[in-house]
Amino acid sequence: MQTNSLQTSASVAAATAATQTTTAAPAALAPAATAGAASASSNDHSLLRMLRPALVGFVLLSAVTGLLYPAAVTGLAKLLFPQQAAGSLVEQNGHLVGSALIGQNFSAPRYFWGRPSATGPMANNAANSSGSNQGPTNTALVDAVKGRIDALRAADPGNTAPVPVDLVSASASGLDPHISMAAARYQAGRVARERGLSLEAVQRLIQTHTEARDLAVLGEPRVNVLLLNLALDREPGQKVAVPAAATVPAATAPAGTGPAATAPAGTEPAAAASAP
Repeated sequence: MQTNSLQTSASVAAATAATQTTTAAPAALAPAATAGAASASSNDHSLLRMLRPALVGFVLLSAVTGLLYPAAVTGLAKLLFPQQAAGSLVEQNGHLVGSALIGQNFSAPRYFWGRPSATGPMANNAANSSGSNQGPTNTALVDAVKGRIDALRAADPGNTAPVPVDLVSASASGLDPHISMAAARYQAGRVARERGLSLEAVQRLIQTHTEARDLAVLGEPRVNVLLLNLALDREPGQKVAVPAAATVPAATAPAGTGPAATAPAGTEPAAAASAP
């Protein structure tokens, strides 16, 4: 009997110990779980602390460089250089005829011709500035230059002077509004003859519209073709312009020009000649 009582007491003690152990396990795990949650929360706060300066800097820089700076520069440009800020637009008789910064197509022999343009799908396309990207060994470029030389010779058969290179080669931008003084003088005889003006009068206009080197040292003296042609239209004592149908077709003008631009863009056909 005593043995049975001892066994029973041992069993009860073992069961009690097991119950205490089972009860104590969750209590021991609770602090660990709390510590893990606190660590995760701390990591989240640390990430936010790192991201906040980056987000604030992004918003501030976007506002400064994307809104404030462009607005300030545009405002100053319009205040100090209103014509240039508006695109250097050129008007004649109240009509917009182009920009002094963008070349135009002239194919009528009574006008000075500008540089060829390789932009597509049409010449002097300000939305697609580009050069021909053709090298000196490219047969297409060689043929194009030969064709431009032939066109210039055909428009002025009596002119045996060497053809200036800028009249047969496109600029890198395809939008160059200028030609060299040599290119303008090369065409002076043809323009004077077509308009019934003296060669001296045309050369005087060329000299008047020659732009000097930038800052006296950069670039070369040059002539803005659009401005020179507009001045020609205002020159008194010239012949009335021939009908548009009699102008030089595009095939005989330098490559890159077209028949639609026999007068400055935006002018009336009758306004091409300003003579009475």
